[in-house]
Amino acid sequence: MGAANKVPGVSGGIVALVAGFYEEFIFTLQRLNGKAFTLLFTGRFKSFWEYTNASFLVFLFSGVIFSYFSVSLLLDHWISNYPQHLWGAFFGMIVASLYYIFKQIMDWDRNTAIVLCVGALFGLGIGFVKPMGENDHLLFVFICGMISISGMTLPGLSGSFLLLILGNYNLLLVDSVNALFEVLTQITRWNFHFLSDPSIVRLLKVLLFFSLGSITGLVVLSNFLSYLLKKYHQITIAAIVGFIFGSLRTVWPWKKTIYKQESLGEVGLNTTENLQIESYSYFLPDIISANTWQVFGFMVLGALIIVILETYAIRINK
Repeated sequence: MGAANKVPGVSGGIVALVAGFYEEFIFTLQRLNGKAFTLLFTGRFKSFWEYTNASFLVFLFSGVIFSYFSVSLLLDHWISNYPQHLWGAFFGMIVASLYYIFKQIMDWDRNTAIVLCVGALFGLGIGFVKPMGENDHLLFVFICGMISISGMTLPGLSGSFLLLILGNYNLLLVDSVNALFEVLTQITRWNFHFLSDPSIVRLLKVLLFFSLGSITGLVVLSNFLSYLLKKYHQITIAAIVGFIFGSLRTVWPWKKTIYKQESLGEVGLNTTENLQIESYSYFLPDIISANTWQVFGFMVLGALIIVILETYAIRINK
């Protein structure tokens, strides 16, 4: 989930949904409420642990954090050097996910079909929104955290893609994470010089407010989604299928990134990481190109990963 959340256009919530623990994830987050804090602050730690399903959350978020310093670094390399292949793998994963999630809709009626179509249009429409400029104001960063966490709780909505639209993808998922990694490395060497580095301190403040916003968003959105899943389960799943279907455009492998022209001169390979993304230009693949067939191969690989995940989920749930 952590690795998927970092890739623009891909939702970590899809991993939870296909792997079969999405509803447990949402209902567990709902239990981070007043009762949980009462149990914690009155010293009833065992009751707190059991009530909040803390073992599940610890393993899940440990995996998310671990991926940010391991798997996501590999994804950064691939997205910089082999973007079409990576997009192809995720495109295949999402298409395969749609098949398994679609099967969860048992009762079809007019309302279900309408919600699915609206969800698809909403997911598709996000891809046409023009990205904003970078903004490190702490209140805006907090709001970015609340919005971007939807990629983990709502399959089909990519939190990292939303950060691209908000203009803060590089600031929050690249610069701040790299700064934290550098700080942790220095601390292990008993080096605290980073405290006198204003750029590092600024990024740590940004990361703190982003994290607080994400935690707030998790609690608020999970309560809302748990209510919808309990009250309108089939319609909610239909909306999720629509979101995922609409998001396919954002992970289409054959696209060209268009950057905002700033005072850095001509856009080149060595300067793009310093520029803000303006939009994407999509095109059809050259069917006779060897590269195209390689991307198709990665699509199949992505689909196979989902098949394996689903098979594993079925086996452990029996």
